[in-house]
Amino acid sequence: MESLIFYIGVIGNVISVLMFLSPVGTFWRIIKHRSTEDFESLPYVCTLLNSSLWTYYGIIKPGAYLVATVNGFGIVVEIIYLSLFLIYAPVKMRNKTAILAGILDVGVLAAAILAARLALHGEVRIDAIGFICAGLNIIMYGSPLAAMKTVVTTKSVEYMPFFLSFFFFLNGGIWTFYAILTRDYFLGVPNGAGFLLGIAQLVLYAIYMNVKPSINVSNRLEEGCEQESLISSLNYSN
Repeated sequence: MESLIFYIGVIGNVISVLMFLSPVGTFWRIIKHRSTEDFESLPYVCTLLNSSLWTYYGIIKPGAYLVATVNGFGIVVEIIYLSLFLIYAPVKMRNKTAILAGILDVGVLAAAILAARLALHGEVRIDAIGFICAGLNIIMYGSPLAAMKTVVTTKSVEYMPFFLSFFFFLNGGIWTFYAILTRDYFLGVPNGAGFLLGIAQLVLYAIYMNVKPSINVSNRLEEGCEQESLISSLNYSN
């Protein structure tokens, strides 16, 4: 059983790494255009906070080092994304990003860790951090609902790439299976929700993949859809 848990965790790590790297194309575009255009920084700020808390959870919980390693990788990736955002964003967006990162990724993270270390001990500390992580994951797994709405509205899957949806489905499924094997409900509940949302995205893709959208509808929603697609690509925390 232990070897199975290990191999499932390794597979989960590989899939999660692919999910963390999925916005690379977006940031290559930002570097190429030397502008963040209309993209928002909030998803990256939230993902950094989420990865940081999951890393801490993996460190303090015995045997959860696979959770810590992949989210540690996520921390590095998200810091790079945010750094590029701060470099290429307009002044107003740069200031907004810096404030959000300071409040969430420094203030909230530090407060959560200090409170857990000073006020809580043992299993209670692990459960408290796990509860916070699960709550953040559920919120972030819900963000693709915007992209799914766009698909239904435009009758086009252009802004919901297949591989993103596919890896979203795999990521939720493999970590749900891992959570069942390890009886870790804090991992299981949010990733189970992500697994179901991944299935819903694939079903939508199958329905609309060959449907040609109305030109007027497509042009009217194109600008908003691009941002929604970005948000859907960032919910890959474990």
